[in-house]
Amino acid sequence: MRTAPTILHLDMDAFFASAEQASKPSLRGKAVIVGGLGPRGVVSTCSYEARVFGVHSAMPMAQARRLAPNAAYLVPRFGLYRQISEQVMGLLRELSPLVEPLSLDEAFVDLEAGGTAWDEASALLAGKKLRDDIRAVTGLTGSVGLAACKMLAKIASEQAKPDGLVLIEPGTERALLAPMPVRILPGVGPATGDHLRRGGINTVGEIAEAGEDELVRLLGKAHGLALYAMALAHDERPVVAERDTKSVSVEDTYDVDIHDRVRVRMEVQRLADRCVQRLRGAQLSGRTIVLKVRRYDFSTLTRSETLRGPTDDPAVVREAAARLLEAVDTTGGVRLLGVGVTGLADYTQEDLFAQAQAQAQAEAEAQAAAEGGPEGLGAEPVAAAEEVVEEPEAVVERQWRAGHDVRHVEFGHGWVQGSGLGRVTVRFETPDSAPGRVKTFRVDDPGLEGAEPLPLVAPLPAPLEDEGPRRSPRP
Repeated sequence: MRTAPTILHLDMDAFFASAEQASKPSLRGKAVIVGGLGPRGVVSTCSYEARVFGVHSAMPMAQARRLAPNAAYLVPRFGLYRQISEQVMGLLRELSPLVEPLSLDEAFVDLEAGGTAWDEASALLAGKKLRDDIRAVTGLTGSVGLAACKMLAKIASEQAKPDGLVLIEPGTERALLAPMPVRILPGVGPATGDHLRRGGINTVGEIAEAGEDELVRLLGKAHGLALYAMALAHDERPVVAERDTKSVSVEDTYDVDIHDRVRVRMEVQRLADRCVQRLRGAQLSGRTIVLKVRRYDFSTLTRSETLRGPTDDPAVVREAAARLLEAVDTTGGVRLLGVGVTGLADYTQEDLFAQAQAQAQAEAEAQAAAEGGPEGLGAEPVAAAEEVVEEPEAVVERQWRAGHDVRHVEFGHGWVQGSGLGRVTVRFETPDSAPGRVKTFRVDDPGLEGAEPLPLVAPLPAPLEDEGPRRSPRP
């Protein structure tokens, strides 16, 4: 069993909310709550300033508003969070090839496997340098736990929060665990916790005192033995390198059920485009298109179609998703829609027939344009008696989501503070500016448009060729 504290657990501090505060100077030091803002919304993350009021993750947004009515409430910007996460994971992979991401903001690292740490001193050095690098590259803070196993490393990072580093010294593990509640152990959820409590076991120390036989009697052999071993600070789970992506998908939950079939079709098309953007961003393609529909009564339907070969063509994904939607009854209303792609590959098998068809259509359009359009030389006249009935286009109002980035032709980059009654309020500021001024516009103002998030920190200059390696050489 490993004895050196060379397993590292990183957990970014209030990740979504901290990213928003770093991006928006006017929100620094203030209560910020990120999540779904509709009546069905829940809190994704909140800043430490908001936690003072009792707000926490997974809380219904309506309850959060009652507890902290003056906080800033923002819709998540997952594109920005993914960019920052990629930067952080890149720093972790410089430490070791064995990096196990748990989410966008959390991961385990086996420092010994990367030759980065082999004892307490080198582990502390690696942990301190990682925290400094994360702050320099992203402007954010992360808490680091170091221990001889994954379970203890995660406990250490919890103790380190916020913006700290804790190393659990070998030989102190059991004394540290003994007074902690049983829920601190992996695999102990509410049901197991209640079961143990009814058996008179409330702390990790009491699990160790109860012994293997009692734990097996209460929880069964597999669970009982595993829990008893963890109570003795034994956790043999290895750090597993990041697994291959199995699917790429996007979905939206709507504050009000969608009943209009045209609107449902448009939402599916929009989700298909977003899904393809994410697919291409990962340099992947896929064979199976999946449509997910949650109806008004919470029943969830999933439909899929497998293509002849992998694709990352947005038109192909849109058409497949539209075909799948035709087989779903949405009469009573839709509360959630999702589009995904599975059967992933790192190449695309082009549809040669579709290519040829598209090329022929483009050539025909070019020829018609050269001849002066459909009424030009050689064009077939349109029969006057033929009536073409087209489905009316839905009028789509631009949505200005609180917290999302915008740009104005006169005032520059800003973010949406709120919108309603035909107006949108924008605060104009950037990550490296002073708190900005506020302006209000009509929602259809031609000078206002959506924008991409700005980087929180200016990119670092490329290292010189003669610079040494990032890690300290092992003696």
